[in-house]
Amino acid sequence: MIRSLVLITGALTVASCAPVDPETRVDPALAGPPVKVLGEERSCIQRSNIRNSRVRSDQVIDFEMRGGKVYRSVLPNKCPRLGFEEAFSYNTSINQLCNTEIIYVVEQIGGQIQRGAGCGLGRFVPVEYAEDK
Repeated sequence: MIRSLVLITGALTVASCAPVDPETRVDPALAGPPVKVLGEERSCIQRSNIRNSRVRSDQVIDFEMRGGKVYRSVLPNKCPRLGFEEAFSYNTSINQLCNTEIIYVVEQIGGQIQRGAGCGLGRFVPVEYAEDK
């Protein structure tokens, strides 16, 4: 039984890392609060320059940087409970956060903080928030 669980978990991990067809990816400008795309996407951002992160949904995170730049990461797949919990963690040994990293939803269950689902980040698209009119 345990061996079956390990095999299923391994298969799910591999499936969550499967490449996504670029034609089916969500347009960053349409995911979450309205934004204007300012340039080409990047695979990494400097971790030390991240001032704040805002979880917008199960699939969208905005990274607000020092100096006012904002990078939107649209995850290739929905990340269960990310939009509800609005909190995540990651572990990297370098000063970059890259689209190859796995983030983990931080869940509060029964007053205890636990690590939830692991999900891959998307590429980082420089955006500007649209003005409310």
